[in-house]
Amino acid sequence: MKKLFVKHIILFLLLAIGTNVSAQRHKEGPINRPYADLKPIHFGFSVGLHMQDLNISNNGYVTPEGEAWFADVPAYSPGFCVNVLADLRLSSYFNLRVSPGMYFGNKKVHYRNSITGDINKQDIKSNYVVIPIDIKYSALRYKNIRPYFVGGVMGILDVSKKRSEQIQLKNTDAMLTIGMGCDFYLPYFKFCPEVKFCFGLRNLLETNRPDLQDNKDMQKYTQSISQIKSNMIVLTFYFE
Repeated sequence: MKKLFVKHIILFLLLAIGTNVSAQRHKEGPINRPYADLKPIHFGFSVGLHMQDLNISNNGYVTPEGEAWFADVPAYSPGFCVNVLADLRLSSYFNLRVSPGMYFGNKKVHYRNSITGDINKQDIKSNYVVIPIDIKYSALRYKNIRPYFVGGVMGILDVSKKRSEQIQLKNTDAMLTIGMGCDFYLPYFKFCPEVKFCFGLRNLLETNRPDLQDNKDMQKYTQSISQIKSNMIVLTFYFE
């Protein structure tokens, strides 16, 4: 299901670019905002959707009662994001982009007992303050479109309230990001759909759980996991 969603996102962006390229070839019209890319710095904002995922490494821990629990995130849950943008022109093809913002979303974790087949569920809500820093490489402009690739890093601070649940995640993370998009030059602004893939670098599993000292039954979930890393897919629409 996750792979199918990723394919649909990429297909959507490629179809949007292809459709506009075809339209440009068959339509003679004005060149919108011909000097937009010559500005040394410009600003904008974005809204978008994202899907949060967790890459969970289970260690096969067996409780004294003979239980072995395995955690997984079986499907993506949609979230919402909003950012502001500052773009610095470095050369004709490269730009430095900083786009701080907020991501609101959640991850639904399923814990399966390998002996009995029982499943417990946990909904981990998150409110991220993010600071993405990207290098954008743009191709040559063709009339009113210009495809590009983007890559960089993103710092994350989770400001959501912690609750006493099966597992807890640390509130800071760093991600490597890579993506692609296309600038569409409209009469008054640029519209830029972009898909980005984000890969977490830090083990997010919180093992210091004083809230579970008197709850041995809940401790087994943390004890059954050795590592958790976060991944995201972000579909963003920039207005510049």
